Amino acid sequence: MKVLIIFDHPYTANSSENVPHHRSYSAALLASVTRGLQSSGHNVDLIDLHADGFNPVMSGAELSAWRQKKTLDPLVKDYQKRLLAADHIIFIFPIWWEAMPASTKGFLDKVFAKGIIYEEPKKGRPFVSQLKKLKGVSLLTVMATPGFFYRWIFGNPITKILFRGTFRKMGFHKLKWYNYAGMDGRKLEVRTKALEKTEKRFASF
Repeated sequence: MKVLIIFDHPYTANSSENVPHHRSYSAALLASVTRGLQSSGHNVDLIDLHADGFNPVMSGAELSAWRQKKTLDPLVKDYQKRLLAADHIIFIFPIWWEAMPASTKGFLDKVFAKGIIYEEPKKGRPFVSQLKKLKGVSLLTVMATPGFFYRWIFGNPITKILFRGTFRKMGFHKLKWYNYAGMDGRKLEVRTKALEKTEKRFASF
């Protein structure tokens, strides 16, 4: 499969090693996922939003173009082509204030454009996905909030935004979420085992 990974962390994908003040467990997960996928022969296409210098802010001119089913930003246009070519999409990012970081939200706002990534056949009716090759979507998140609190107190807001409010809204339902809660307080051995398990999971894709 052609697997597109959208990665969002200010330290970029180069922060997967355990280097103080420049380490990201999200990046370590990215490295594990990539190794697993490549070991099974999958083609991995990485979008590293911060390394690319992606601007998540929608300008007035961009919104006007969006309404006309056009794209002004060459980077956004490139992202759209890569989405349309993907068999599987993987999002990897930390949870901040119970939701995704700004770059991922901006990615949804600007890249998931009507007339390109989805269609709205009739006003007020379900959208129709234009991601014709897509077979599945995976989400990997890292958070400090305990998983129990995130689910029962906050109501799993990330799945409501990314799954229910985006992909299910477009009629796509093959979605999986892998959450890594409280990893900053775990021993190195525990964190390492979780990474090994992740690599094995994606090696069996």
